[in-house]
Amino acid sequence: MAARISKADFDEKVLKSKLPVIVDFYSDSCVACKKLAPVLGNIEDDYEDKLHVYKVNTNFDGELADEYEVTANPTLLFVKDAEVLDRKVGAQKPADLKAWVEELL
Repeated sequence: MAARISKADFDEKVLKSKLPVIVDFYSDSCVACKKLAPVLGNIEDDYEDKLHVYKVNTNFDGELADEYEVTANPTLLFVKDAEVLDRKVGAQKPADLKAWVEELL
């Protein structure tokens, strides 16, 4: 399961990561976020040596969500070398998410 991070460790875990990172901006009350969680867990397991997956709760880290222009939950950012390469908004089908990861790795 993806570890939760906050503004305090975002730079270290995401921007300074040697591996690409998927950042899941979510909310505990978001149904689509809850459906997406196991899908992201599978991605994390399948690509454990190739990328990291972290979660940012928008209720507690609104400033970080604003900084990355997150306007809806869930929003996924694909970050590589401290740069946001792409984003997905809303629940994602497992096959679509896997294809997205493959394309960006």
